[in-house]
Amino acid sequence: MVYFDALKEIKKKQFDPVYLLYGTETYLIQDIQQALVKNAVPDEEQDVNLSVYDLEEVPIQEVMMDAETFPFLGERKLLLCKNPSFLKAKPDKLQIEHDVSVLQRYLEQPAEYSIVVFIAPYEKIDERKKIVKQMKKSGKVIPCQSLKEHEMASWVQSLAKDLHIDIESPAIDVFIQENGTNLMSIQNELEKMALYVGEGGTITKEVADLLAAHNSQSSALKLVDAVMNQNVEKAILIYKDLEKQNEEPIALLALLASQFRLIYQTKLLQQKGYTQNQMTQQIKAHPFAIKMALGRARGFNEQQLGTIMQLLTDTDAAMKQGRMEKNLAFELLLYQLVHVKKKRA
Repeated sequence: MVYFDALKEIKKKQFDPVYLLYGTETYLIQDIQQALVKNAVPDEEQDVNLSVYDLEEVPIQEVMMDAETFPFLGERKLLLCKNPSFLKAKPDKLQIEHDVSVLQRYLEQPAEYSIVVFIAPYEKIDERKKIVKQMKKSGKVIPCQSLKEHEMASWVQSLAKDLHIDIESPAIDVFIQENGTNLMSIQNELEKMALYVGEGGTITKEVADLLAAHNSQSSALKLVDAVMNQNVEKAILIYKDLEKQNEEPIALLALLASQFRLIYQTKLLQQKGYTQNQMTQQIKAHPFAIKMALGRARGFNEQQLGTIMQLLTDTDAAMKQGRMEKNLAFELLLYQLVHVKKKRA
């Protein structure tokens, strides 16, 4: 992945004259940006050799003039240019006018002492544009989109290496299950566990299970697993823990329903011959979530899942219409779900 390669080069102080960071994964954009600031310009020079421009307010020709100006008492200067909407297929209407030809000329021969970074928090840019093609020739274009499953594992391993620790693959699965695709949360959890195991230590699945900050989303998955394993005692115990954390039964029901809905969808699509990648596109869910749902779908048949979805719907109506006390309704639901799993369709 371009992101990993670029990050390694930056940390080795091997810089390109121009970077284009685009995509909706804010964490990855900030990670590259912070690495450039840390490695390209010393702290004592950042007041004079680090500039931040908002291209919704400043024309590109003014930025290029700065890029061609020598750094002040330093080796290089860094220019962070945010919101370059002229890279989109349909640029935003602005009060200022960008003369993109000035940027085009600069890219043909970038200044050796300047690093110009374009930060485009857009899902897509228009890669057919001449200016984007020139950026690819002169520097690096780095997509910052949601990481795929194998990329998530590589990313966690990379963070662990920076923290001088090791992490086992089953522990990475715990991180992803507990935090989803929230990269900032995963990093915070990893740093916490790195302190626990110490430099040179290893984060095992046991350590991850012990120290992971649990959230209602992951607890909903654990409830699904308890139902799948026909373990009503564990399901009730998980629910009681959530109750102590003041989690609302209606909100928990919605989370539980979303997990079973995803399992049901993957089950039906799998029967129709869809591949995992096709399911990701059809359902619009993260690839890791699809993988987890497919694994759980093997524990249910179609009729069981249909019955479960109906029970979830009926319980939701009973709660919202006041026909049953919410906590009691949720506990009863867990007993009913386990009973469905025990029955042979």
